[in-house]
Amino acid sequence: MMRFVHGIAYLAYIGWAIVTGSATIVTRLFRPGQYAQPMIVEVPLRCVTDLEVTMFASSITITPGTLVTAIAAGTSTQPPVLFVHALFEDSEESALEGLYDMESRLLAMTRGRAPTTAASTVTEVEHEEGSP
Repeated sequence: MMRFVHGIAYLAYIGWAIVTGSATIVTRLFRPGQYAQPMIVEVPLRCVTDLEVTMFASSITITPGTLVTAIAAGTSTQPPVLFVHALFEDSEESALEGLYDMESRLLAMTRGRAPTTAASTVTEVEHEEGSP
């Protein structure tokens, strides 16, 4: 039941992100010299399954102003990594904060609960999930 509730909440969140991202793009079109501040950020993931990584990458790409440019596969000691092109973030920290918020919401939907902290390795993620 919680996954269903988190799923509805995630769809609403993505819908809102699409609306606000579109509004940001349109607003910045009419501000001289302030259209974009492009950057590429490296995002180590807490997502470990192919479904989670694909859904997260798709969610980022569907949101106006962001685009997944590359995915680095994870290993037994390192999590997968996304490289995300962001147009309208003020700093790398603010970009990562928004992306980790989106990832937490996605993981709450797929796992039934949000992760408590950012994991730096696949082993930490598996331990967090209760896997041996």
